[in-house]
Amino acid sequence: MKPRVVITGAAGFIGSHLAEALLDRGYAVVGIDNLLTGDAGNIAHLTGRDFVFLKHDVTTYIDVDGPVDAVLHWASPASPIDYLELPIPTLKVGALGTHKALGLAKAKKARFVLASTSEVYGDPLEHPQKETYWGNVNPIGPRGVYDEAKRFAEAMTVAYHRYHGLDTKIVRIFNTYGPRMRINDGRAVPSFIGQALRGEDVTIFGDGRQTRSFCYIDDLVDGILKLMTSGVNEPVNIGNPHEMTIEAIARLITRMTGTGSRIVYRELPTDDPKVRQPDITRARQWLGWEPHVSLEEGLARTIAYFKTKLDG
Repeated sequence: MKPRVVITGAAGFIGSHLAEALLDRGYAVVGIDNLLTGDAGNIAHLTGRDFVFLKHDVTTYIDVDGPVDAVLHWASPASPIDYLELPIPTLKVGALGTHKALGLAKAKKARFVLASTSEVYGDPLEHPQKETYWGNVNPIGPRGVYDEAKRFAEAMTVAYHRYHGLDTKIVRIFNTYGPRMRINDGRAVPSFIGQALRGEDVTIFGDGRQTRSFCYIDDLVDGILKLMTSGVNEPVNIGNPHEMTIEAIARLITRMTGTGSRIVYRELPTDDPKVRQPDITRARQWLGWEPHVSLEEGLARTIAYFKTKLDG
């Protein structure tokens, strides 16, 4: 029988790419999503393959018939616009959803992979960020609903590993971009591309000197699958260590789109991280992973995707 994987949040940006990559590698996939921020269009092309979709809210009991070899918990609002508009669902999926997904993995004796985030480091006082860094998070700030939901999810995942002996993995995802992102989801790359392609001003929040490290989706998925099949149980950063300023990425996108958009500046949101760069020593040494897709190549593919969405 084919190995069988359950993915929560399967209709989201990363979840849909994970589902496709696992199918390509010979897995059967059960995708679960309540479509709160996911898009059924992201997985429509998987129809006819060994893929089953269940529309379900994972903060309630998850029932999957038959054997399961791995549970990948990707369900959560993930952009600032989403989790600021949906603070309680964000907290619930990080807490209750993680509990239910871990319960499924325990019942099926399956390994468990948690989608965590670089946001567990908050506005970091350590740079670049190693997995041993405990973070600098404001629990009652507007971003706290997402940051603390993921920190709690990590704590629960480790508790299941220590208490129940569950084979768990935690991937701390740094800024990722690529096709199937929502053009209006509020994150830097889709926002800049969307504004540039529409001929609008490209909006930078703050002075643009804050930094990010952008990883293309194909590289991220490769890292996640290497972690899933590894014997590693410690958290692992997966991201591209190439750091650049927000202003530099905005200028690169305006140049690549060729639309001549102006760059304008707005006030920086509360608790927005000033720097973000992964230390990927663990990924390199433990998984033999590092990113390969250059920023220009990844942006070209992403811009082409958004052009089709806007033209459509």
